[in-house]
Amino acid sequence: MIKKFFFLLLLQFIFLPTIIEAARIDTLRVHSASMNKEIATLIIVPTPASEQDAGAVYPVLYLLHGHGGNESNWLGVRPDLGTLADKYGLYIVCPDAQNSWYWDSPVQLESKYETFISIELPAYIDAHYATVPSRLGRAITGFSMGGHGALWNALRHPEVFGVAGSTSGGVDIRPFSDNWNLKELLGAYEEFPTHWENHTVINLIEGFSEKMCVPTLIIDCGMDDFFLEVNQALHHKLVEKGIRHDFILRPGAHDGAYWANSIEYQLLFFHLFFSSHLPTTKV
Repeated sequence: MIKKFFFLLLLQFIFLPTIIEAARIDTLRVHSASMNKEIATLIIVPTPASEQDAGAVYPVLYLLHGHGGNESNWLGVRPDLGTLADKYGLYIVCPDAQNSWYWDSPVQLESKYETFISIELPAYIDAHYATVPSRLGRAITGFSMGGHGALWNALRHPEVFGVAGSTSGGVDIRPFSDNWNLKELLGAYEEFPTHWENHTVINLIEGFSEKMCVPTLIIDCGMDDFFLEVNQALHHKLVEKGIRHDFILRPGAHDGAYWANSIEYQLLFFHLFFSSHLPTTKV
């Protein structure tokens, strides 16, 4: 019995550095001046790989939740986000955007989540963490509503985000006008069609060309997803405009199992982008 006790104690000391060195999770409330309120935000802080890396700066991934979710949703999809942050050497920032669709709503004028995601939150993160404070050090992605929000913010703010993704994203909202409180944010389609036309990701592509500054893009969707057709349409529109991007279809539905798998591919995609643009990023 005594030998077993000392053996277990020894194991604790052996694995203690690993426990101490695990990525840190900060749960904060970040002030939004545009909305005059505090936004719950979860930040996963990567662990320096060695003492020599203690003063290093890291790129940032803004990871957006879906409709009905909050800042903790991605931890439910991938409880090992801390391990992934350490593996790829980046911060992961998950804000609570409620059911905002990540716009500045033209109807609910107090809802300004585009301003928060693309201006206020990056400014806060860069001021309080050891980040790479440029578009080349920022990625953004998300699932479902968050996939829409990631592309919406990245395409409207290419000076902020250098690389962006969407997984199972609602990239064209118009076929779903009766769903997910969209009417509350845009008004009824019949009454405010311009709001709908101007607030859907696929229509942003109309004004782009291959010569413009466009974030590097990765888009994926499951073949059994109800957003499959709108994702395929976005892919074809990007091809038509000559905008380079990765587009992936794989088996799966609109669920956590698909997103848990998808994020691995997108993290690798972002890591390769950072590795090619940031000399301090390790492969």
